Amino acid sequence: MLEGIRILDLSWVLGGPFGGQLLAQLGAEVIKVEPLEGDMSRNIPPHFFHDDSSFFLSVNRGKQSIALNLKKQDGLAVLHDLVRKSHAVIYGFAPDVPKKLGIDFESLKSINKEIVVGQLIGFHDQPPYANAPAFDLIVQAMGGFMSITGEEGGEPVRSGYQIADLAGGLYLALGTLAGLLSAFRTGEGKSIQVSLLDCQLALLTWQAQNYFLSKEVPAAHGSRHPMIAPSETFRCKDGKPLAISPTGEMFWSRFCTAIGRDDLRDDPSFAKAADRIKNVEELSRVLAQEFQKKERDAWAAELFEARIPAAPVLNVEEALGQPLALLRSMVETLTHEASGQPMDFMGNPFKYSQSRCLGYPPKLGGDTDAILKDLCGYSEERLLQLKRDEIIF
Repeated sequence: MLEGIRILDLSWVLGGPFGGQLLAQLGAEVIKVEPLEGDMSRNIPPHFFHDDSSFFLSVNRGKQSIALNLKKQDGLAVLHDLVRKSHAVIYGFAPDVPKKLGIDFESLKSINKEIVVGQLIGFHDQPPYANAPAFDLIVQAMGGFMSITGEEGGEPVRSGYQIADLAGGLYLALGTLAGLLSAFRTGEGKSIQVSLLDCQLALLTWQAQNYFLSKEVPAAHGSRHPMIAPSETFRCKDGKPLAISPTGEMFWSRFCTAIGRDDLRDDPSFAKAADRIKNVEELSRVLAQEFQKKERDAWAAELFEARIPAAPVLNVEEALGQPLALLRSMVETLTHEASGQPMDFMGNPFKYSQSRCLGYPPKLGGDTDAILKDLCGYSEERLLQLKRDEIIF
């Protein structure tokens, strides 16, 4: 879908590289531009496969790597040569860094008037927020996410994965795509800025709208949905959790029949959606007793057969190994080129005609020579000189 589109990915660690990998999954050619020492995420413990961290491997598939020293003028000149041959640049530096390095939108647009620049920042591009460290946990905290996550009345809880960084990467990829479309239509480049905090606030959606309307501050409810009942998890006879959400009258009716409790459907305390929300504590108490009558997987199979929204709460191993994940090719096995050893990776969530399996994450600087030769026409002599001057690796 994005075949023929070339993107320079100067981002590092998680959010930006995740956005770059999404663009690669959509078919773009993505060149990862790393400092000579490499993206720091290559060294994040505790798990490594042939010297690369699992963290790095998770968000850099399908990319090429060029190692380039942007702190030297000759390194900037090399980047400018790449910009002339590319359609977009994405990065995640502090807001004042791009201009200092000479890679801000105006500078790159003077090199290529159709270039699209996608910038991922933490909070804002003006003091006092511009240089504030925007770690994922801090953004989750400031974005309201942690206040609505966790058990009711309990301590605030962070997401089990870096939702702030990953959401930022999603918005960065989406914004870059919009910029590319605009550039193709108008012939003029575009600059897109995405703030991690903005993304977290945007994801509040109906929680924020409820607050705007009612002035009631949303709170954590554990697995229970604050506007739908029943919609939560229950422990079954074997102690394993089952999630259920029979939303709407059709599913509620089916659900009552499926668990052998048609009487609940006719009970005036639970007859309508508003009644079920009002009396959710009593309803949950009744259902908790019902789900103790069978093991989780038995309940899950019966409810699935009846087409009731319900599922076992899976751990990561179970989630990756479930038949549906394999059916959807969400686990792919690649071979490490040097060792021949296989390694599993997450598959492509975008399913489209002629999609391709992304290659193994790149070796640091593994494509430097080939890219500069083929794309920019550099000679062997120039490459050797750039290496001697510690510009490329």
